[in-house]
Amino acid sequence: MPDDTQDVISGGHLVAKALKAEGVERIYTLCGGHIIDIYDGCVDEGIEVVDVRHEQVAAHAADGYARITGKPGCAVVTAGPGTTDAVTGVANAFRAESPMLLIGGQGALTQHKMGSLQDLPHVDMMNPITKFAATVPDTARAADMVSMAFRECFHGAPGPSFLEIPRDVLDAKVPAAKARVPQAGAYRASTRSAGDPESIEKLADLLVHAEKPAILLGSQVWTTRGTEAATELVRTLNIPAYMNGAGRGTLPPGDPHHFQLSRRYAFSNADVIVIVGTPFDFRMGYGKRLSPDATVVQIDLDYRTVGKNRDIDLGIVGDAGLVLKSVTEAASGRAFNGYSNGGASRRKEWLDELRAAEQTALEKRLPSLKSDASPIHPYRLVSEINDFLTEDSIYIGDGGDIVTFSGQVVQPKSPGHWMDPGPLGTLGVGVPFVLAAKQARPDKEVVALFGDGAFSLTGWDFETLVRYDLPFVGIVGNNSSMNQIRYGQAAKYGKDRERIGNTLGDVHYDKFAQMLGGYGEEVRDPADIGPALRRARESGKPSLINVWVDPDAYAPGTMNQTMYK
Repeated sequence: MPDDTQDVISGGHLVAKALKAEGVERIYTLCGGHIIDIYDGCVDEGIEVVDVRHEQVAAHAADGYARITGKPGCAVVTAGPGTTDAVTGVANAFRAESPMLLIGGQGALTQHKMGSLQDLPHVDMMNPITKFAATVPDTARAADMVSMAFRECFHGAPGPSFLEIPRDVLDAKVPAAKARVPQAGAYRASTRSAGDPESIEKLADLLVHAEKPAILLGSQVWTTRGTEAATELVRTLNIPAYMNGAGRGTLPPGDPHHFQLSRRYAFSNADVIVIVGTPFDFRMGYGKRLSPDATVVQIDLDYRTVGKNRDIDLGIVGDAGLVLKSVTEAASGRAFNGYSNGGASRRKEWLDELRAAEQTALEKRLPSLKSDASPIHPYRLVSEINDFLTEDSIYIGDGGDIVTFSGQVVQPKSPGHWMDPGPLGTLGVGVPFVLAAKQARPDKEVVALFGDGAFSLTGWDFETLVRYDLPFVGIVGNNSSMNQIRYGQAAKYGKDRERIGNTLGDVHYDKFAQMLGGYGEEVRDPADIGPALRRARESGKPSLINVWVDPDAYAPGTMNQTMYK
């Protein structure tokens, strides 16, 4: 006979114990009957259950939480449509190299292939967009497989994992002694690699002797928390630095090595170019925007990214922070072609050349940045937002053309204070990123710029921000259009066909915010932008400032997209 006095534990409680061991503080979820035992376990383990209105939001929030904290995010969704609704969030995390775990429900194993409620082949669907996807086959394995999924999240470049747990596996109870519950810190090895020592020495030598070096600090600088190492390298070796993705903010605006508007000029004229944690994807012209005469070095966590789409002269696989720190150490004390002070005097001419290119680019758009026109020029809007940011403002961009404008103007003032979807270009990340950022860092101000089209995708979870009392300053650049696509249609098919399938209604998002219990204001005069932003900040509520922008102004990045050529 079974021993009724033996301690037993359910699958959902085992999952919660494994989440606790990984340091997960909250899960993002939309409820479903397949997954509620996980909620029960989370209550016992002290893990917050944050309920949203759409599973895409849950997945994006888990992604955003990982980016802000450096710890894996977790979303829990029900089977079938619950899991398929979350696919976009997982795919976005996959392309953005963000470590998160999605747990999906599944019909009972006893009903396998019988057509149970919401039964779908989730693992088959998730395999191409995750680093690990599996079914938990047995209750006693639940915690073990959660830890296995987290382990894979951090192998090489980070990314998402997926687990489906059949309902009867999750709800069943097993003797606690039968279940393996990994202990915190005892089931994952360090994945930090400082790179090949010989290659480190070679890179140090290249940088010491370069006449016109340039470095691009990409998202992996923030992912690896390599900000200090990157800053020390560029200052010690006197190298102009460009930043993209989550790498923005590595150097503060005004730093003598911080460059933004002269990147194409630098990459066309540099003799040594170091690309850190950024693939040669569409954002880099697949590597073709780099001078063919330059010595090109690529540093990345994933060996598959190094040398992809473009030949390189040196590739280093490793942790960006550790690699850059090692390069600085290897270069220290070396002669800089006979110049002291880190080659500062030799490179002053190069930095001055780049600064002049920056100034030329700035002066070209200065009239738009200061424009008093109405409808408001998008450059004026993003310039006002940039002036509004403080050192504690996390900036989130969610949109097409309007966020392309902001990428040239908005400069976060601290590391880890820039969030955008990443290379998948997913619209709708804004509200869930606000949710994650404000919960992870309640001490920070969160400022989010939305396109009106982008906000529409996940905007109903503005109510979630109100419900959880998460104040932020939101701005909708409203042109009643999907303008990035509209431009391309006009360019390819003519002005008489530019309005097919891309025109939205004139929605008053300020009133939408008010309806849901937030703060809302409408702005039509550019002089009113700054005061409206300040009132939103002072309201202490989730807010939306609805700014009517010129629908006939397009960002240079939109007009230069190759798909429209």
